[in-house]
Amino acid sequence: MKILGIIPARYASSRFPGKPLAKINRKSMIQRVYEQSAKATSLSDLIVATDDKRIEKKVLDFGGKVMLTSTTHKSGTERCREVIDELQADGNIFDVIINIQGDEPYISPKQIDQVASCFKSTDVQIATLIKKITTPEELFNPNVNKVIINKNHQAIYFSRQAIPFIQNSDKQEWIRKHEFYKHIGIYAYKTNILKEITKLNITPLEKAESLEQLRWLENGYKITVSETDIESYAVDTPDDLSKFFNKT
Repeated sequence: MKILGIIPARYASSRFPGKPLAKINRKSMIQRVYEQSAKATSLSDLIVATDDKRIEKKVLDFGGKVMLTSTTHKSGTERCREVIDELQADGNIFDVIINIQGDEPYISPKQIDQVASCFKSTDVQIATLIKKITTPEELFNPNVNKVIINKNHQAIYFSRQAIPFIQNSDKQEWIRKHEFYKHIGIYAYKTNILKEITKLNITPLEKAESLEQLRWLENGYKITVSETDIESYAVDTPDDLSKFFNKT
């Protein structure tokens, strides 16, 4: 099975323009994401997909692979689609695509390998990771995306709210009465499924929650989940960079 890792890296960001080029301990964020991802043993190849020549140059300077993509894409998923279309036109075929977040400079290669391992089952269409929520603060933080799953380890729903609702119980007690999970934002797709989901129109639930994966669920696609115990840390604003100072 050939698996391609794609790191979408957009220059424009409302909260942090030029984020992929931000320096973290003498290296750019995109270089750190690339080097961490390259350690994953499951990947047959790895490429950065960007909309900006400055990011393209930076990747080429440190010896990485990069493709310049359209500035009109609305999501990393769409950017991944352009990459595989270009590669397939040149005869490079991959079975599975892993969409790796470009703002997690110390992403664990083990998480990439874990989401790739979901495709040992031929029935898997889309895969992602989840992690147990351990504090009320995290549970009720709308910036932490929550997920509920079924007995087949497939996502039922994603939300910014705490789900499920625990009836007749103080909210501070919820964490003791139920296992809650948050979504770790790495996605893997069978290549044909990725092509299909990028043709879908925005759906009501996606509009309501502003979560792209709800579009897939609303259209009947299945998202397999695998539980990780590794915490992931993303950079959303310049202030977040301080979390990574002095890390090697």
